[in-house]
Amino acid sequence: MVGPVSAPAPPRPSLSDHRSDLLVAAGALLLVAVAAGVGWVFGIRLFGDRHFPGAPSTFGEWPVLGEWLPHVGPGTPAAVLLAAGAVLWGPALVARLSMRAALALGYVFAVAWTFALAMVDGWDRGVATQLTSRDEYLAAVPGITDVSVMLRTFTGRILDFQPDSWITHVAGHPPGATLVFVGLDRVGLGGGAWAAAVCVLVGALVAVAVPVALAGVGKPGVARSAVPFVALFPGAVWMGVSADALFAGVTACGVALLVLGARRPVAAVAGGVVLGFGLFLSYGLVLIGVVALAVVVGNRDWRGLALAAVGALTVVGVFAAAGFWWSDGYDLVVERYYQGIANDRPYAYWVWANLACLVLAVGPAAVAGLRRGRAVPVVVWAAVAAVALATLSGLSKSEVERIWLPFAVWVVAAAAVLPARSHRWWLAAQAVTALVVNHVLLTNW
Repeated sequence: MVGPVSAPAPPRPSLSDHRSDLLVAAGALLLVAVAAGVGWVFGIRLFGDRHFPGAPSTFGEWPVLGEWLPHVGPGTPAAVLLAAGAVLWGPALVARLSMRAALALGYVFAVAWTFALAMVDGWDRGVATQLTSRDEYLAAVPGITDVSVMLRTFTGRILDFQPDSWITHVAGHPPGATLVFVGLDRVGLGGGAWAAAVCVLVGALVAVAVPVALAGVGKPGVARSAVPFVALFPGAVWMGVSADALFAGVTACGVALLVLGARRPVAAVAGGVVLGFGLFLSYGLVLIGVVALAVVVGNRDWRGLALAAVGALTVVGVFAAAGFWWSDGYDLVVERYYQGIANDRPYAYWVWANLACLVLAVGPAAVAGLRRGRAVPVVVWAAVAAVALATLSGLSKSEVERIWLPFAVWVVAAAAVLPARSHRWWLAAQAVTALVVNHVLLTNW
């Protein structure tokens, strides 16, 4: 009589694999050091005096937008404790809980982590006034008394050096971004604190949407392992607080809905609507289409693609009927871009230094995970491809640690393919990256 045959144990990662992971991560951090060194040696500035007279000389000597200012703040103890908890108990908790409970825990943690990092700079500087500067969306809200007029005249006010030009962030984005803050103001949630809270709460949805999408494309194991890495996202330094956190949350939910649409047609339409609205939050989010196509092709869900296209085109049609045509706005934004600081930012530097900014947003674990090649889900590689297109375009020169958040939240999931027994160490590296950046630099967001 022959007893049951047990399945062979999976091969243990070799020492050379671990060493290679560490070398790749070290190489990524070296890229950050080189970018900072080159910026300092050659005096590359994020801000040119012609555009920002009186800007601190320390701005721009780092690949990320910020100045050297080692500091601690009210959020420091909470951030350190949250990081320690995620490292010590995160992987085990996620493995033991049901997937729904793990996702709920991931969302709550992401909100707390983002707010704690923001509070390192204090309530006023880190949260309440972060979106109230003269160049941010909220500065334009009081002057928008008629939304229909605003949409009809929007493109005519994009170019700079005219009496009624839009302020920087309004001009640099389609009107959907500004309308979000106008809408908050109309329902009684005006001001910087409410805007910051909404950006963080929506942005933290990536901790749910990214794993859901990964599970939906046939990677349930990777999806579960990704939860703590996405929740402990180093880019939360810039998620709290920037409008790009909102953009990341919206588009990640759109992709997740598109994945769910393989079984639920209504979800496919909803995903198309959400992703279509994403086009009107930021022009650069057209590249999220690369991620969306990756999940559709991976699932061979052509019906879902058609339904999503109907939803997205409906949004485009609504904006067109209201007087704003996306391509007209894009052409004028490119012209405005080169009217300003883009001419002071050398392409030869930023085309690769942008990647140093991305390293700090996704952390060394994500870079090490990418080394695993085919083990990394296609949707993650799609986000990498989108980033590559963005940096090669020359329309993303600096500040990408914030601007690329909608793509970085997918790239960070690459860390999930690293050996499970090393996850605590890699989570520690992620946490240290965020804590060091947040406490050593006074970032602009």
